[in-house]
Amino acid sequence: MHDDASGVVVHGAERNVTKTKHRATPLFLGPKLETYMNTKLHKLLPISAAALMFASMATTATADEVVKIGHVAPLTGGIAHLGKDNENGARLAVEEINAKGLTIGGQKITLQLDPQDDAADPRTATQVAQKLVDDKVVAVVGHLNSGTSIPASKIYSDAGIVQISPSATNPVYTQQGFKTTYRVVATDAQQGPALANYASKELKLKSVAIVDDSTAYGQGLANEFEKTAKSLGMNVMSHDATNDKAVDFRAILTKIKGENPDAVMFGGMDATGGPFAKQAKQLGLRAKVLAGDGVCTDQLSSLAGDATDNIVCSEAGMALEKMAGGAEFAAKFQKRFGQPIQIYAPFTYDAVYIIVDAMKRANSTDPAKILAAMPNTDYKGVIGETTFDSKGDLKHGVISLYDYKGGKKTLLDVVKM
Repeated sequence: MHDDASGVVVHGAERNVTKTKHRATPLFLGPKLETYMNTKLHKLLPISAAALMFASMATTATADEVVKIGHVAPLTGGIAHLGKDNENGARLAVEEINAKGLTIGGQKITLQLDPQDDAADPRTATQVAQKLVDDKVVAVVGHLNSGTSIPASKIYSDAGIVQISPSATNPVYTQQGFKTTYRVVATDAQQGPALANYASKELKLKSVAIVDDSTAYGQGLANEFEKTAKSLGMNVMSHDATNDKAVDFRAILTKIKGENPDAVMFGGMDATGGPFAKQAKQLGLRAKVLAGDGVCTDQLSSLAGDATDNIVCSEAGMALEKMAGGAEFAAKFQKRFGQPIQIYAPFTYDAVYIIVDAMKRANSTDPAKILAAMPNTDYKGVIGETTFDSKGDLKHGVISLYDYKGGKKTLLDVVKM
């Protein structure tokens, strides 16, 4: 019984083994083909190993840490040309720094600009600010307008991210108690008085009507101008409000014409300030038009026509032609983007370098460490020497005053604050 059982088992096992062999080798290649395939495989193995090695080397060579810097400005709407100008200044700095090579804490760094459009709208500005926080930017250059910089600043403050505005001039921006807010321009508390002083003392104007565009910037600048004008004994005949989307100012201007002031001060941007000045001339107003940096652009002549010859405006920073690196920067900018600087591109350019300077001093790309290094900034760039007070404002603000001759912006004076 034992033998019979054994025979059956062995016989069954033999059949199973035979079947297993057939399943394991469903295709029989034949000795010649098998030899050929093995030879090819042995030849390919070193090539595959080499390919893997090169792929690994390539991955290592390009494994720089990517560090994002946000930039926000209006890239759509009436002042998109100013927003793109700001973005281009920041982009030029990023490209230069990457070309030179940047190493922080022993790690090679590639900077990446994260550009966003806030359309000069406060609500959009907060949405964009949150997007940049979610994008893990280490710092932000922006926003362009005071009305967007101020609401966005709370979001950056909550996230502990440095915000450097290249052009927000409303004093409130840095008066909120946030440790994250910085700017590289003077404030309207300096710009408004400088413009009023020039109007009173240099132009000998005795009376003025004021119009603002109801934005944080336009209204803030107009109010600062008004306070100083009154203190200098100028007669402020009226203060009217329009909005930053207006195109027809004839009703306000007709009223002002009846008041017959020596000057009209307009607080707003060039997209509205240009048509405002043009319509004032068409209505026969003799008054000089005074305006701040939002109006004081190279594009103003195309917006106001020959009415630019009646405009005196201010900039909350050093004139490009007076900047130590101004001429060189202007040439680089023109070569890279094929167009001249509008106004604040040098300021966004320096803002990027100031952030990188803080990274170097902190020896880190950690936003918290960059923020901690910011108060000790002492950076010499295109716009001059940048040092900050305890609020994040420039220690030494400068106001430049201009008029237009034949549509070309011409420097009148530089006032150091």
